[in-house]
Amino acid sequence: MKKILQDKSFRLSALLTTIFIGTGIVFLFLGLTDYSYVLFVLLPIVLGIAIGSMKFRKYALISAIVTTILLLILIYIPGLSGVICIVMAVALVAPLIALGYVIMRLIKRYSQIKDTNKLSVLVIPLIPFLIAAPVEHFFKVDKEEIIEVSSSRIYDYTPEQVFEAIKSVDTLDAPKPFLLKLDLPIPIKCVLEKEEVGAKRICYFKGGRLSNADFGGGTITERVTAYEPGKLLKMDVIDYTLVGRNWLGFKEAIYYFEAVAGGKCKMTRVTTYTSILSPRFYWEPMERLGVEQEHEYVLSNLELDLERKFKKK
Repeated sequence: MKKILQDKSFRLSALLTTIFIGTGIVFLFLGLTDYSYVLFVLLPIVLGIAIGSMKFRKYALISAIVTTILLLILIYIPGLSGVICIVMAVALVAPLIALGYVIMRLIKRYSQIKDTNKLSVLVIPLIPFLIAAPVEHFFKVDKEEIIEVSSSRIYDYTPEQVFEAIKSVDTLDAPKPFLLKLDLPIPIKCVLEKEEVGAKRICYFKGGRLSNADFGGGTITERVTAYEPGKLLKMDVIDYTLVGRNWLGFKEAIYYFEAVAGGKCKMTRVTTYTSILSPRFYWEPMERLGVEQEHEYVLSNLELDLERKFKKK
């Protein structure tokens, strides 16, 4: 290990990675780039190209990936990102760094471009990111994707009873799905101020097991737009303060109640959220899974609440 750390290519690659990835992080803080293809695809590829241009490359690629991971962990420490997001970002970025490296090596194989260890030359591939990031940020119109996720469960209670149990929840204490145990914000209670259209319903969250401090905690404030006991509870999200997830937004929460055979109720929970993360094909499946697992937690807790409130003899 000591030999690797002392290797010139390892140290130069670590410096390059810090410059490239650090620039991306700074641009995010300054509002000069989005959580987009430019950040997650273009930046790691040009970093790989820069590393592939180095004269000595023995441990360069390893150094780039290790340094990237360390930099992303630094984002986690103050609660600016979560474990799941960091793992997914590494899984996306690391192969693209390697791709950029391979691209540059192939170019060099069939051209007369010379290897170099001059930092002033090695940072030239960063220029496309420096141009593309603010251009995309300031000129791209449709940044948000609107996604709807629904989950259903049948309860051995009437629609009116299920409605009564879900409209306001004192304590959520059901077994937690995996992602909630790991890092996702965990709902702990929801309070409905009045039983009428226009009333506010506030849901409180705490951070998951691996969340540092209050990361992932906060509130979601909803305004009731439809209140039909035993049929429909519909709310617009008017404010949310979930810490560390500024790439996600929330628009609407709906509960549908449907009577089914045997005096039972089928309840469907619908969450409409927004996301500015791209590429969508990569991030959306995990987003949906996260929402579905929060649904699972709420629906499982509802089963416990129904048993406590309306236990059948």
